[in-house]
Amino acid sequence: MSSGEKKISPIAWVPTAYFAMGLPFVVLNMASVLMFQGLGVDDVQIAFWTSLILLPWTLKPLWSPFLELFRTRKFYVVVTQFITGVAFGLVALSLTFNHFFPVAIAFLALVAFSGATHDIACDGVYMGALTPAQQSKYIGWQGAFYNIAKLAATGGLVYLSGYFISRFSADGTFIANRNAWMIIMGILSVTMLLLALYHIFILPKGGEAASGSGRRTAADVTRELWMVLKEFFTKKHIWYYIAFILLYRFGEGFVVKIVPLFLKAGRDAGGLGLDNQQIGVYYGTFGAAAFVLGSLLAGYYISGRGLRRTLFSLCCIFNIPFAVYAFLAFFQPESGWLIASGIVFEYFGYGFGFVGLTLFMMQQVAPGKHQMAHYAFASGIMNLGVMIPGMLSGWLSNAMGYSLFFIFVLVATIPAFIVTWFVPFRYDDKGQLLDAAEADAVMAPDTDEIIKQ
Repeated sequence: MSSGEKKISPIAWVPTAYFAMGLPFVVLNMASVLMFQGLGVDDVQIAFWTSLILLPWTLKPLWSPFLELFRTRKFYVVVTQFITGVAFGLVALSLTFNHFFPVAIAFLALVAFSGATHDIACDGVYMGALTPAQQSKYIGWQGAFYNIAKLAATGGLVYLSGYFISRFSADGTFIANRNAWMIIMGILSVTMLLLALYHIFILPKGGEAASGSGRRTAADVTRELWMVLKEFFTKKHIWYYIAFILLYRFGEGFVVKIVPLFLKAGRDAGGLGLDNQQIGVYYGTFGAAAFVLGSLLAGYYISGRGLRRTLFSLCCIFNIPFAVYAFLAFFQPESGWLIASGIVFEYFGYGFGFVGLTLFMMQQVAPGKHQMAHYAFASGIMNLGVMIPGMLSGWLSNAMGYSLFFIFVLVATIPAFIVTWFVPFRYDDKGQLLDAAEADAVMAPDTDEIIKQ
């Protein structure tokens, strides 16, 4: 924090900044799926386009180094929140058009690009404005409010959409859904604009623009980015690691877009016939809470035994619960508690097993001179592993029907078990290289650089 900047407690902005980070991603990933289904869009189109527009979260490491050249990180946080707020408002307006789907998708794509850029800048403010001790202190607030955004979007807003649909039901199904989702998108727009206004006054700069000091140019950044990319793709075992990262969540990629559609689809179409209020409670509230609980317990499980000994079991806990949806599709139970229990079981396993992949990327893929950048690349590859099957999931579910589709998902998880069983570890649980010769090779360049200086 600069000397001329007033000191504001991180508790005043960390929760709100990370709430604003989580909201756009969750809306695009899940709530938009229900919105388009209610408006009569084909499942194939929904799954393909709502998956494709998430591409900026995969590609964001490519433009992230350039952001700090010209403006402060605060500037990008505030501007992207404004852009996201306006874009959500334009989505609401687009629903009044006869051919609303391509227009709405275009504005949601703008939300995606703005949201991905916001993530970069927000993390930059967090790291630039806080000391390491403060970062550790407020990391819990960061994660909590990101997940509260998930609860708000998939639970609260989806539930609210169901309420408005029932209020407008006399106007017909399409009009009821259109009016309800226009209100929801309006709420999202106002929320993001209010957060932007708040952060104008409360958010620290998180560091000055690099170009202002004359330290770096765009050409410098381009060369650095190329060097970092080259180093990433020449790491030992990197192609096996890329395969592992892609396949670990491959089954989830098929499931994530189809489950909301399956829950909403009529029983005559093989679905469960739930309304938005039920989906908001079961999937968005109970499920999200189970995800958080699973994540917390997984941390204790791994810390007690180490990642190397637990990774395969984490992969099993992550992927096997997808069988719940095959069960629900075959038997189509009417009990809300049974459906909710199945969703909670799957989400708990999702949260528990997801931690394993995150830690693996941190401890095995990222270490080195460019740790943060390499973790960002690994995260981008991870998102790609979810996006690609998500784009295909609508076509497959239409071709197979929900029951056979969820059986196919279980088959699609088999490569994840195989690649996890054989995945090599470069570092032990203490962060030390397991290969002494490799340790010497890694340390040598740093030593040479010191001698040159």
